[in-house]
Amino acid sequence: MFLLIIMVKFERHILKNGLKVLIHEDDSTPMAALNLLYNVGAKDEQEDKTGFAHLFEHLMFGGSKNVKDFDAPIQMAGGESNAFTNNDVTNYYEIVPAENIETLLWLESDRMASLNINAKSLDIQRKVVVEEFNETCLNQPYGDAWHELMALAFKKHPYRWPTIGLIPEHIKEAQLEDVQNFYNQYYAPNNAIMVLAGNIKSQEILPLIEKWFGDIPPFNLNRKNIVSEPIQKEIRRKELVSEVPLDAIYMVFHIPSRSNNNYYTADLISDILGNGKSSRLHKNLRKKERLFADIDAYVTGTFDPGLLVIEGRLAEGVSHEEAEKKIWTVIDDLKKEEIADTELQKYRNKAVSALIFNNTNLLSRAMNLAFFECLGDAEELNFEQDKYYKVSTKAINKMANELLIPSNCSILTYQKKA
Repeated sequence: MFLLIIMVKFERHILKNGLKVLIHEDDSTPMAALNLLYNVGAKDEQEDKTGFAHLFEHLMFGGSKNVKDFDAPIQMAGGESNAFTNNDVTNYYEIVPAENIETLLWLESDRMASLNINAKSLDIQRKVVVEEFNETCLNQPYGDAWHELMALAFKKHPYRWPTIGLIPEHIKEAQLEDVQNFYNQYYAPNNAIMVLAGNIKSQEILPLIEKWFGDIPPFNLNRKNIVSEPIQKEIRRKELVSEVPLDAIYMVFHIPSRSNNNYYTADLISDILGNGKSSRLHKNLRKKERLFADIDAYVTGTFDPGLLVIEGRLAEGVSHEEAEKKIWTVIDDLKKEEIADTELQKYRNKAVSALIFNNTNLLSRAMNLAFFECLGDAEELNFEQDKYYKVSTKAINKMANELLIPSNCSILTYQKKA
């Protein structure tokens, strides 16, 4: 077996204020990327104030003490920027020609130190986020699926609400003081990881980082205590009648956390079941028996134990009972005996190819380094490929029998309104 390892080299530095800095030099590109990850996501919110992490993703582009418009200087420097929030982190990223990297340091330091939070900017972004909530969750077929699934699968852990928030009223009623407190609690140098990647030199960029970030004071972090999710002991179900084009079924199973080596086994199980046209669910239930219009399987990959998801849109005339029964049949076939090594090797190669392709992109490398550093150690990025190749047919069989069972399963169904 030929194992290709793609190493992403970097230096790690920690400023006196606690800001972690990773520098990845790559002189094959004229560009430079900055990725700033804050260790705060939806799981860090209070149950009666959800959606705040996502709200802040928007507020951070609303201007700071010395910068009224965050995007304008980046565009003038020939670059672009964006951000995302999930259950675990909030991530901001930009890319510019390498000679303009100091522009990014100036912009990010200004909004870290002195974001302009006022009643006007809060009101504007509240409306934007509430409209996004309505558009993506309330006025779209299957838009409320993640609200329902997370609440079904999680009873104690804060993954039980999605990133956008539990209800729009939490954002509508957000007060300036609440928002300022959230900013003061999490948007600090000692709660952030900054990655600089591209055509830069460590000895030249470090003084600039110290110049722009060194004087920002750390905060006294008072992190929320995250409650572990109890082991699920019985199957959970919820049925919805909704304005959807096709009946649908979602089946979710609890799996290990992203930092657990067993995560890679769970990920390959999801690929074997539902990744691509040669996967077992697609081949048997869509192509052969024509029970589904489409069917897929994937994992959430969250910092804390997450979910393996099977979702499918049913073909016309197929009942939920028949669809579920057939999915269990495919699962049971996987559990009965070890799969052929050739089948596993195909999905191992597919997963590793995706990793290699992802790391050919400069900005993706910067994001991945920040992600793994937040998980515990950025160096782990360089061992992901090896972890996929180490998954054996026995490990697949063992985990499938342990996790793909009714007592570890929650099932959500959509029935089309007559």
